[in-house]
Amino acid sequence: MKVLVVENLTYYYPGSIKPTLKNVSLEIEKGDFIIITGPSGSGKSTLIRTFNGLIPHFYKGRFEGRVLVFGIDTRKASVAELSKKVGVVFQDPENQILTLSVEREIAFGLENLGVDPEEIRLRIDEALRNLRIEHLRYRVPFELSIGEQQKVVTAAILAMKPEILVFDEPTAHMDPLSALMFTQILNELNKQGYTIIVVEHRLDLLVKYANRIVVLKDGKIVKIGDPLKVLAEEGVEHIGINVPKYITLFKKLSSYVNVTSIPKSIDEASKILKEIVYGNCDRG
Repeated sequence: MKVLVVENLTYYYPGSIKPTLKNVSLEIEKGDFIIITGPSGSGKSTLIRTFNGLIPHFYKGRFEGRVLVFGIDTRKASVAELSKKVGVVFQDPENQILTLSVEREIAFGLENLGVDPEEIRLRIDEALRNLRIEHLRYRVPFELSIGEQQKVVTAAILAMKPEILVFDEPTAHMDPLSALMFTQILNELNKQGYTIIVVEHRLDLLVKYANRIVVLKDGKIVKIGDPLKVLAEEGVEHIGINVPKYITLFKKLSSYVNVTSIPKSIDEASKILKEIVYGNCDRG
């Protein structure tokens, strides 16, 4: 089932003579885990703003083509209506925080929708558990680290039960361990049935979870497909994306040793390297 369809989308910000997005077409299926990547200024954040209607409702400009969310044309639905289907967590989570306790932050949107108080309590509990932040329930969000704030905002959106979750550079301000744990949470949410779309530069943590990668450059989709296949292509690093080092290593290694597949993670790469060293891999 297609949950999000982008058709021949071209977009100019107000006053701009150069389009930020150029004839972009994309189809996303229910349950997909999608990475959107590309060099700075390639149009990644602009693209995801079209998913929940911020473009064209909030950011005006010139909008050509169309974006469909569950078959609904985003030009004909309000941002509030679309937010019931698409939840977006932006790069700076503090800008999305509105209240003075984590619990109240998660409840805020639900109360505005008139959700039953008992249902609100259950959804708060579930969201805190899914994001592994039960211990932050009564904390002031503005006193938390950026990584913790990111989880709070995600929990608040998760409680609204959108079917599509979109993240804009979620690990940008996280230390390596926090980033690892957060991407594990995204994988768990995907397994629960959520469609996950992540704009990200740090690809090494996501490649093993994603089923597709979309590479943007100068407002156009230049690569799309299986993450390992795309990232293993010759010359892909010249686009300006951060190809995981273990993928680059195995691409070079394949010239000397019979490597049957590119590893999905550092752990898998380590296992294959041990097999090569101890002679369990045929030499070319």
